[in-house]
Amino acid sequence: MTTAQLDESVLGWLDGRPLDRTELDRRLAALRGGLRSSALPVPGSAEDRQLTRWVAQVILTEQLCIAEAESRGLDVTDAPLVRLDQLAAVEFGSITAAAFEGCAAVRSLYAALTAEVTAPAEQIAAYRAATAARSAGVVWQLSSADGDFEATPDSLPVALAEALRSAAPGETVTVDSWTVVLRGRRELVDPALDPTDRINDSARRIAFVRWLDHARAHRLRLVQGLEHPGDPNQPDNYHRH
Repeated sequence: MTTAQLDESVLGWLDGRPLDRTELDRRLAALRGGLRSSALPVPGSAEDRQLTRWVAQVILTEQLCIAEAESRGLDVTDAPLVRLDQLAAVEFGSITAAAFEGCAAVRSLYAALTAEVTAPAEQIAAYRAATAARSAGVVWQLSSADGDFEATPDSLPVALAEALRSAAPGETVTVDSWTVVLRGRRELVDPALDPTDRINDSARRIAFVRWLDHARAHRLRLVQGLEHPGDPNQPDNYHRH
């Protein structure tokens, strides 16, 4: 993705066509006027500019997928709402995950592009062998101020996990800076069961991300100031190794 000089009316260019910035401004205004506005960065700060870049990239991803879905004649009305689990969100990355959850065209295109994708048989066999001895456990279904999520006991702070062990469904648990509501529990899938579906789902997500990365690189042109937040060449990227 190349970057052009700042144009305050343009979000970016898709296939050479300028995209209006209005939707970016609308979403930022909604965030800043929403219930969680106090958790947002100070306006005008580097972190605020990074938030703007992140929202811009979500919209650009949606617009790219809308254009591709239209070119393929996909019926986006058949794409049900989806709430990604933690693994799927990590494999997609935060920008693609947000676009996937928020835009039916992204989900429809994902289904079309990955319908025939499967993981190699040897990969599934290796996973089954590596996890066969692992015991099943519990997954807690939790809610916090940041939304709903699932977690295993060993993925949480020890004190919080201990408190949740004795909590009843619907109970609010507060430990140190953590406050969560226990919505329910479910048994962790026994690794001895066939992992094929889960591994194939992962393979599909990886394939979709690769397609998106290629399409973004060849079909999008970015505006200066709305670069990818992880771009090391933009001045507000503080990530260092």
